Amino acid sequence: MSDLAKQEAAKDLPLKEDIRLLGRILGDTVRAQEGEAVFDLIERVRQTSIRFRRDDDIAARRELEAMLDSLSRDQTIQVVRAFSYFSHLSNIAEDQHHIRRSRAHAIAGSAPREGTMARAIEAAFEAGVTNEQIVDFFNDAFVGPVLTAHPTEVSRKSILNCQLKIAQFLDARDRIQMTPDESEENDAAMRRAVLTMWQTRMLRPTKLSVLDEVDNGLSYYSYTFLRELPKLYVALENLLAKHGDTWKTMELPSFLRMGSWIGGDRDGNPFVTADVLREAMRMQATVALEFYLHELHILGSELSLAQLLVSASDQLLELAERSPDKSPHRGDEPYRRAVAGIYARMYATAEHLLGHRVGRPPVGRAEPYAYAEALHDDLDIVHRSLLANGSGALAMGRLRRLRHAVKVFGFHLAAIDLRQNSDVHERTVAELLAAVRPGFDYLALDEEGRIAALLEELATPRPLASPFVNYSDETVGELEIFRAAAESHRLYGRDCIHNVIISKTDGVSDMLELALLLKEVGLLRPHERAIDVNIVPLFETIGDLQAASATMDRLFSIPAYRELLATRGEMHEVMLGYSDSNKDGGFMTSGWELYKAEIQLIEVFKRHGVKMRLFHGRGGSVGRGGGPSYQAILAQPGGAVQGKIRLTEQGEVISSKYANPEVGQRNLEVLAAATFEATLLAHPEAAPRPEYLEVMDRLSEHAFKAYRGLVYETEGFEKYFWESTVISEIANLNIGSRPASRKKTTAIEDLRAIPWVFSWAQCRLMLPGWFGFGAAVRAFLAERPDGMQILQSMCKEWSFFATMLSNMDMVLAKSDIAIASRYAALVRDEELRNAIFPRIRAEHQATIDALLAITGQQELLDGNPLLKRSIRNRFPYLDPLNHVQVELLHRYRDGNAEERIKRGIHLSINGIAAGLRNSG
Repeated sequence: MSDLAKQEAAKDLPLKEDIRLLGRILGDTVRAQEGEAVFDLIERVRQTSIRFRRDDDIAARRELEAMLDSLSRDQTIQVVRAFSYFSHLSNIAEDQHHIRRSRAHAIAGSAPREGTMARAIEAAFEAGVTNEQIVDFFNDAFVGPVLTAHPTEVSRKSILNCQLKIAQFLDARDRIQMTPDESEENDAAMRRAVLTMWQTRMLRPTKLSVLDEVDNGLSYYSYTFLRELPKLYVALENLLAKHGDTWKTMELPSFLRMGSWIGGDRDGNPFVTADVLREAMRMQATVALEFYLHELHILGSELSLAQLLVSASDQLLELAERSPDKSPHRGDEPYRRAVAGIYARMYATAEHLLGHRVGRPPVGRAEPYAYAEALHDDLDIVHRSLLANGSGALAMGRLRRLRHAVKVFGFHLAAIDLRQNSDVHERTVAELLAAVRPGFDYLALDEEGRIAALLEELATPRPLASPFVNYSDETVGELEIFRAAAESHRLYGRDCIHNVIISKTDGVSDMLELALLLKEVGLLRPHERAIDVNIVPLFETIGDLQAASATMDRLFSIPAYRELLATRGEMHEVMLGYSDSNKDGGFMTSGWELYKAEIQLIEVFKRHGVKMRLFHGRGGSVGRGGGPSYQAILAQPGGAVQGKIRLTEQGEVISSKYANPEVGQRNLEVLAAATFEATLLAHPEAAPRPEYLEVMDRLSEHAFKAYRGLVYETEGFEKYFWESTVISEIANLNIGSRPASRKKTTAIEDLRAIPWVFSWAQCRLMLPGWFGFGAAVRAFLAERPDGMQILQSMCKEWSFFATMLSNMDMVLAKSDIAIASRYAALVRDEELRNAIFPRIRAEHQATIDALLAITGQQELLDGNPLLKRSIRNRFPYLDPLNHVQVELLHRYRDGNAEERIKRGIHLSINGIAAGLRNSG
């Protein structure tokens, strides 16, 4: 072994020790809870699986399959539970190792790493970026991760709580030199946490409601966002302060803010109603206000400064005088009394907004704050007084973080996006118009006719809806949810709902229809030429992406619409759909059409003088636009980021990124750093060689043909998909409030993209993340004898192409064609199975061969040894879960509908998802 290899092995040793420790504790727990025989069985399965993976021992594979296929019903459940929990524990150990390595770099004084703000700012100064340019960036920037709920989120909050405790105990072992007694207590506490996890239900007994999803999403604010986001702002300000006087006293604006779809996304989800939106807002506000009250209570105890010893500003003294705290014991403590007054006002604010009391009762009554900015103004008075009177160090602690929190989270916590399908808006508008203009058939109009009719209505403040007309339930529901949005603006401030998104946008009329509905509730006011939210088109299918620039060009040519943009800072957001475009056209064509759409949109926005903000609807998996966020942002075309970006965070990716506070802060920093670099360090004129664009067009054409030929043009493929994956069982699993399909059919076209991708991941085929690439390269090389050299140059010189290959590399490394063949055997029609699976297997191998030839790798993931190690460590614990899942599916589909069989299938889905980490 080389010296470098020995050093790397030494770095990984703590990870291996943590995995062994957690595995040993889990094993002891299984032995104590289930008995020696069960422990011995699980250990035999584990060792056999490791032997097969480590030694590529075919005999071990046959032994493993025979062992797993012969399990009794109860043994099956126990094996699935054990290996599922081990996947979760391995995730904890890996996250802790990332934290450990980051701390080791910091302690050693290593150069800032890629993806950190320290490295991004250092690179900016090295490149000659001026202080003024950096200030302008932060003043104009917006980075918005948006949490979404969907049908494949498998993590329960109770399980996450157990995992967080285990992570904290592991972390303590790293940071603290423990006495023997302390070490023993740490071990005992960790064992209690693992035992609690083992005895906690991994599955939900009933289907989630939307408000359950809201509650689950809010847990990440308690774990991470409320504390880590303010810390990130403080760390960034401290970092900048080292670069000169310009930054010494500058406070960063709130350019990084959280968003949410949970409670506002009603596209295909009939359970998202106006009442649900109102309750989601109230729940979010509760979390924010309780946090502020908690922090203010502690802050008051910390600021015990006596007026005899420390001066205070006139404004601070006035704030203290207005406080209901009149205790003589605190008469000479103006800061404490001022904070007590702020607390009393916040307590009254919570009571006013929520309709009930939260937190400790204040010392007396006070008026509520009308808006969050007023709270921040009062905190600023405390801050300035401390700075002016020799107590600046006290202003730089809890108070500083609280001030940032109030600016970031307001009274609403996170902006909720509203989303609905354009077809619903279209039907609603048609019904409203028909009621006021009898005989007028809006749906019969062509696109230009619709635009003319909508602009006519938008020009007048007259509302269309009448209380004396009986509208359909759909129309009533749509109007009511917009009224709830307007109410929320009045209660929590306009920041609570910024964006209203139109799914399946394919024309200008889709956006004008939404504008008309917003006018009905006062969110658009024609006489003021003002609009209070962003109208956001979502271009999803391949055809919609290809038409996106023309649609926006036509929209910006309408003077009345341009006048509205003036009230939105001449900025317009466009959302790009990665999931449906992938399901529609395949991995390669989706990625390429998205890239081309961005280039065309950049040109249209520039020509019309409108600022562009792209919202990337990325999933966790590569098949839904996933992959490392840092590389994805930097791979955008020059000029696409412009300091502004939003992107979705979905499914189990949310828990893997944000359940651990330190890992969460790191992931937030990565988004900020990538946006900073893409804006200030990318050259707008830098573009791939024209030849590369032509090559990508040809590759995309070939890949599209191969993908569509399999998925949409092969007779029986729909049946093959439903029988060879766990899609049926996913559709019935209690893991989300939203149906798996948009309509009650099994058609691929109607299936939501999320369960489509998730199902392929479960059977370890990952088809949406690679299929068509091998065929595309083969066809291209047949056309161009020098094609391989061109593709290799593209990989070296073009970040878009390199990132595409890197993501495909990861997906292929996580796939397993042998395991996938066992799922193919679930297809009862042998002729259908033999017509489809060999095509998939051949394309899988062709894709791997093409990828290795282009990248120059000998094996998959040679360029990413950390991920390669992680996957290698996981496979021995994933393989048994897949084998058991197949056997359970056989039994279930043969008519054994016992509850334990269904439970075993659902448990295996959870465990495989945990092991893959980014499958949804």
